Amino acid sequence: MSWIRRLAPAVALAAALGWVSATPAAPASAALPTAAVAIGDSFISGEGAGSYTSVTDVDGVAQGFPGWSAANGNAFFCHRSANASLFKADLPGIQNRFNLACSGGRPVDIDSPSANREKGRNVASQLTQLRAVAQTQDIDLVLVGLGSNNSSFTFGDVATLCANRFIADAWTGWWEFWAYLGGEVPQQPCAVSDLATEAEITAATAETVTALRKLLTTLDQVDADGRHRIVFQDYTNPLPLDLAAEYHEEDDRDDTRDKFRALGAERYAAGCPVHRASLAPGHVFSSRLGGLVQSAFTTLSTEFPHADLVRLDVQRAFDGARLCEKAGSPADTLATPIRLQDGATGTFVTSLSGLDKLDIQRIANTCVTYYQTCQESWHPSAAGHAVLGRCLTGAAATTARSVACVRSSDGTITVG
Repeated sequence: MSWIRRLAPAVALAAALGWVSATPAAPASAALPTAAVAIGDSFISGEGAGSYTSVTDVDGVAQGFPGWSAANGNAFFCHRSANASLFKADLPGIQNRFNLACSGGRPVDIDSPSANREKGRNVASQLTQLRAVAQTQDIDLVLVGLGSNNSSFTFGDVATLCANRFIADAWTGWWEFWAYLGGEVPQQPCAVSDLATEAEITAATAETVTALRKLLTTLDQVDADGRHRIVFQDYTNPLPLDLAAEYHEEDDRDDTRDKFRALGAERYAAGCPVHRASLAPGHVFSSRLGGLVQSAFTTLSTEFPHADLVRLDVQRAFDGARLCEKAGSPADTLATPIRLQDGATGTFVTSLSGLDKLDIQRIANTCVTYYQTCQESWHPSAAGHAVLGRCLTGAAATTARSVACVRSSDGTITVG
């Protein structure tokens, strides 16, 4: 795909856009620098990739790292990473890149300040930020990832649910719940219906389509030359369909037994504290998110027949390099392990060995009180975002309307 841009062809167009006065006639202005923009949630912002940059809040103040005990709504915790896929992609002809995505972003945040909703970040709407970029840039490429967080469910809640059930099952016997906690606490593996029902997926799809419709309409209004490619990226699962054999049992106990602390500690250290029986439902959830993006792409391709839309399927981009897919995890994987802090200390707990259920409860409560201490968990790592950058490279250059990015057994990435 060529990124060569021409000057605005007519002064009349410039006048219509408010750049110059229609009378008397003025010479056309120089072409704006070309830009690529990232819109959406954590899989686009660079969550998990580190090297987070300051983020301008809704009041126009640039927020750097405010400390681990700051309010989670602080704009910095959008976690816009210098290692995000947008900055790792090879995009010939693109001069500047702008990351407007925000970890935890929802469809409503596209056209409404995230600060306006519960648990939102203190940032302006992503369309407001996009309009600001368009004042000085010719937007040629937009990478958008949206839908994993919505009014029905969020990725973080889904991940927390399955991990917490495993940890509860590993550290506390069934009789202890009745004797000390006054009732049963969920310990069973996650089922498909626990993660998102069909009705919730349908509602999330409608929300996403509405938000993306506003995005496409706004781009048509503000893009300097009216030509831009929009890449709709979906999601990839950080966990495999099954764990490597070395993570199946420890001390002759597997995760179908009552209380299996050694195994729980082993899987936590490896980054995958989850029941094996939860893995397949997790992949159904990932697939449904892919279907959500596909539905949005299909609908908007019909509504905007002249738009340059590309669907980027990354469901298999991490094949062979997911957490606990092979021995030695989390080394050589493309996703971040689940990691918690024992208080908002900045020091991550890497081992749960020797801890009792009260220790575990205290550590888990840190994530509840200071969500930012654990929000990087189960996201693409810097290496993962580098792979997603290669996926974006292919999507930006393709002549196809839909491409899949696949990692082969030898680590080769293909897009087609």
